[in-house]
Amino acid sequence: MKSEILKLLRETDGYVSGQQISDRFGVSRTAVWKTIRQLQEEGYRVEAVRNKGYHIVDSPDVMTKEELDSLTDTRWAGKNVIYYDVTDSTNLRIKQLGDEGAPHGTLAVADSQTAGRGRRGHGWESPEGGSIYMSVLLRPQFRPDKASMLTLVAACSVAEGIMHCEDVNVQIKWPNDIIIGGKKLAGILTELSTQIDYINHVTVGIGINVNIQEFPGEICDTATSLQIECGHTVRRAPVIAEVMKRLEENYETFLKTEDLTGLMEKYSELLVNKERDVLIIGAKEQYQGHALGITPTGELIVRREDGTKQTVYAGEVSVRGVYGYV
Repeated sequence: MKSEILKLLRETDGYVSGQQISDRFGVSRTAVWKTIRQLQEEGYRVEAVRNKGYHIVDSPDVMTKEELDSLTDTRWAGKNVIYYDVTDSTNLRIKQLGDEGAPHGTLAVADSQTAGRGRRGHGWESPEGGSIYMSVLLRPQFRPDKASMLTLVAACSVAEGIMHCEDVNVQIKWPNDIIIGGKKLAGILTELSTQIDYINHVTVGIGINVNIQEFPGEICDTATSLQIECGHTVRRAPVIAEVMKRLEENYETFLKTEDLTGLMEKYSELLVNKERDVLIIGAKEQYQGHALGITPTGELIVRREDGTKQTVYAGEVSVRGVYGYV
């Protein structure tokens, strides 16, 4: 009931009376009062005025199930929320929940992680109170060879969700690093549970640096946060809710063609690598080229120095700027 009352308070201009809440949810006035008290104790600024009712003035930076439920406006993405104060990894939790039969769109969110992971096995620092660590469960019906494109779908969704919430210019470094001003803001890690010709489920993990004011020396030149870029503290729950909304929309666009045809325009507009010189770092060779864009299946198109065009697959190489990270 707490999430429903929160949602009602947010949707109501002015005050809503205790009797209105009581009638709406079929509970006693005492139960309503107790719920309002709980919200106030959790840091929500809820005014209570005699003969007028209740009015929400401000919300704390919390990511509880009730907070997320009250903000999420989707049909399936993020509708089933599991929140952890601390967990090993939201990707591990979602993979376990997927194996146990959790529904499509289930979302795991944590305030901190003890075993966060990034692409290529790199660690992802996960201190409490400063960032978003979340993973969503997808149960697609298409072939496993199409699943790698979901990383680009997620990248679009994260970029759009952030820009809807904050006045920042977010870009994508192919295939899925989210950057601002040439520095990394967020990362995405997609993992599959699959049979030879069948996907059991897909885990899409998303880490976003939010209220971090400084980074350790080894990454201080290449990492940033929303607080650094915006100049103020950012509430995390609205960002999560908006990313889920965009993910639902973009995923359904993807399903229509089972490729990136319907998303190529928006992805290309966000792609920082496009029409820039890049360094392709593979297991067997390293070379410079000029990035032209992506294919409908998500590969990066590169024109090599001899004029030939080549498609680059995300799982096989890393792409850097010629003179740095971007």
